[in-house]
Order: sequence, then structure tokens, then C-alpha cells
Amino acid sequence: MNYRIGDIVTGKVTGIQPYGVFVLLDDRHQGLIHISECQHGFVKALDELFKVGQRVSVIILDIDEFSGKISLSVRALQPDPAMTTYRHRKHYWTNRKVHAGFKPIADHLDGWVAEYSHILDAHTIK
Repeated sequence: MNYRIGDIVTGKVTGIQPYGVFVLLDDRHQGLIHISECQHGFVKALDELFKVGQRVSVIILDIDEFSGKISLSVRALQPDPAMTTYRHRKHYWTNRKVHAGFKPIADHLDGWVAEYSHILDAHTIK
């Protein structure tokens, strides 16, 4: 077998089952595109995406050394729509219109220290 994991090859659809699509790579080798590897997102029906006799480009995901079964993917050749439509929005933890800086902390610091000192004095073992 001259195929390797990661090879992009073209094959012909020979069968469609509810769990995946069988693709003939050459005269002796056939692979399976599992339903999860057919496209990004939900797949309602494989016969809406593929037709018997159709030529498809696939990437080889895995080759079982013992059985010779070849796992294929079409999805890995397509751009991920979640990555292309994602827009990063910066999240602000404070109000951007108020420029108080550290002043509110400085204003309350003496009260917090006094309160905590009082609590520590009450729990200190003498």
C-alpha cells in the first residue's frame, strides 16, 4: 500500500450508508468517510451530500495496519466555519467611561486595614 496518513487523494464514491460513505481510492483500496468527517456541523442525510459515482477529494486520517481499513475525511479539507466567523470582543471589567484608577482602593484602604486588624485582635490567642 502506497498511501500514508495525511495524503490528499481523489476517489470515487461507491456506496452510501447511514454511518458513512465508501470511497474507492484505486483498484484495490477502499476507504470510509465516517459521517462525522463529512462536513462541519450536523449531517442530516449523507445522500444529500454525496452521490454514487461522484469524485471526491479526501485526506487520509488513519490506516489500520492489521485490517488495512482506511479512514478518510472531507471535513479536514474544509475551513472550520467557527474559526472564520469568530470575532473577538474585548471584555472590560469596569466602566470604560469612568477613569478612577486606584483612587477608590486608596480611599477605602485605611478602613479595611482597621477592620481586619480588629478581627485579628479578637481571634488572637494570648
